[in-house]
Order: sequence, then C-alpha cells, then structure tokens
Amino acid sequence: MNNSDTSLVSILLPVFNGANYIEKAIESILTQSYRNLELIIIDDGSTDSTLEIITKIQERDPRIIFSSRDNRGLIATLNEMIPLAKGEYIARMDADDISYPERIASQVKFLEQHQEVVCVGGCISIIDHKGRLLTDLDLPKEDEEIQKMLLEGVVSICQGTVMLRKAQLLQVGGYDPTMDAAEDLDLWLRLGEVGKLANLPLPLLKYRYHTASLCHNSMAAHQVNARRACERAWKRRTIEGRFTATEQWRPGSSPASVHQYMLKYGWWAFNSCQRKTAVIYGLKAIQALPTQLESWKLLACALLKPMPKLADKAQRDRTHAAG
Repeated sequence: MNNSDTSLVSILLPVFNGANYIEKAIESILTQSYRNLELIIIDDGSTDSTLEIITKIQERDPRIIFSSRDNRGLIATLNEMIPLAKGEYIARMDADDISYPERIASQVKFLEQHQEVVCVGGCISIIDHKGRLLTDLDLPKEDEEIQKMLLEGVVSICQGTVMLRKAQLLQVGGYDPTMDAAEDLDLWLRLGEVGKLANLPLPLLKYRYHTASLCHNSMAAHQVNARRACERAWKRRTIEGRFTATEQWRPGSSPASVHQYMLKYGWWAFNSCQRKTAVIYGLKAIQALPTQLESWKLLACALLKPMPKLADKAQRDRTHAAG
C-alpha cells in the first residue's frame, strides 16, 4: 500500500447480465494504483453467467464484497449498496466500463485538496461494444459550467466516473427511486446544492457505447424524468430554467437513427486515427441507409484519406459530439 492510500474508498458496482464485460470491469478496479479500496458488487438477478464469473474472481481478492439476489432495478440496487460502504469516499463503476489505473488515486487526491467539491468525475474514452476506441470526449471542468448544463438537462458528469463524499451523498438522500433513467442527473443537481461539482481534465474511464437500439420506453422515461429533475431543481433554486436536452443519446430503432449514430461513431474513430474502426462504421452506415452519400463519404475517407493530425482532434471531436 502506498503511503498516500490513507482514505478507504468504496466502489459500487451494480450488475445485471454483465457476463460479456464484468471481468474486465472488476479487474480494472482491483489493479488500481490506489490499493485502499473495497469493491461492493450486487448481482441484480442476472440470468447469464455473471454470478459464476464474479464468484471466481472474489476467491482471490478479499476486497470484493459480493451478493446476489432477485432483480430489483438499478436505483434500488444503488440505494441498497450505499449503506454497505465503509469508505469516506464512494465511487461508481458500471459493469461494462473499464477504469484507467490512476483513476481512484487521482480522484482521492483531488477531493482531499478541494474540500468544497462533493462530487468529481472526469473525461472519458468512448469505446464500442467490441472495445474499439471511438474518441476521447472532453467534459466541462468547473462547477459553474457543469451546473449550467445540468440545469438544462444535459448530463455533464458521466455516472461511471464519479467519486462522491459519502456524507454529502447521505445528506441529499441518495438516488431518487422515482427518477428512472434520469437518476444520475437528478442526483448531480441535488449534490450541486450542497457543494461544488468538478471533472478532472484527463480520461478516467473507458466508457462503452453499445450500438443496440434503446427501447422506446427507456428513451421516453429519460426525457420525462430529466425534464422533471430540472423543473424540481429550478423550483428549489428559485430560478427560471430552459430544458435543452431533447436529443436521444443512443441509436433508436429506425434506419435514420441508426444511420445518424453510425456516422457519428465513424467520424469519431476517423478523427482518433482509428482507420479500421472508421471503416467498420462506414459500412454500418451504408447498411442502414445505402443511398445516403454521407455514408459513402465516410467509407471513402476511412479507406483512402490520410489520418488527421492529432493536434486537430479535440476540435473535431467537439464538432462531431455536438452533431
């Protein structure tokens, strides 16, 4: 253990049918440079081999605290985990993501140096369902900009990257069970009323984008509850707000929606100098809408055009993220 590993950190990792990715997610926590941590995992009624995978890993590392039970949903599972946490700090981890080795150490150091901050996230590297890099995505660093975006319904802190002060998490009451699909936005807004929010300027996590379409009910629930979370925050803060987060964050089921997102992922990959991945998404875009010239342009650039200079990458990423 390093001399600086003084504060116990509790990482909460809820999982449901995560057999495809859970082993890498767990290993990315167990191999953190910061060693004074506990990893609390609840299997929320998985029907695949998740239980067997976790049980096998648990046998070789006593820092894992694991239980399995019937399915109760993400919010109920998270609220069940919070009282189990013994750490001064609580970090979140999703079962299909991968934390970078210095993530926990960087966040503990930041919170110890910035006592006014109650929640810190960080930038993310976006990967696809196969683990292929799409882009490094920048996020706002300062409390004012983070909260401005949150109050418009834009999630400016990635839930899988956060570390929170347990005392303040308990103070605001944890996750609201009525905020299905927008529980993170609602929590950040409430935490932002008892302290400051921040993002570290470096990627902390490989955040996995799945290309599978979201069901209509999930997208509808997010829109309704995200707006409701903002409206409640506007009322608590006695301000007039404006909800701007009307775009869905994953492909829908229509060919046009799939086409739009395959183009976005392809250009992300191209501007990240990931030629093979850009080709893959060019072909996926063509498959979705074969007559659209934009699909063929992406494929042609991915096959023939020189890779962009990395110095231009940040600006191009912002452009395609907005698109």
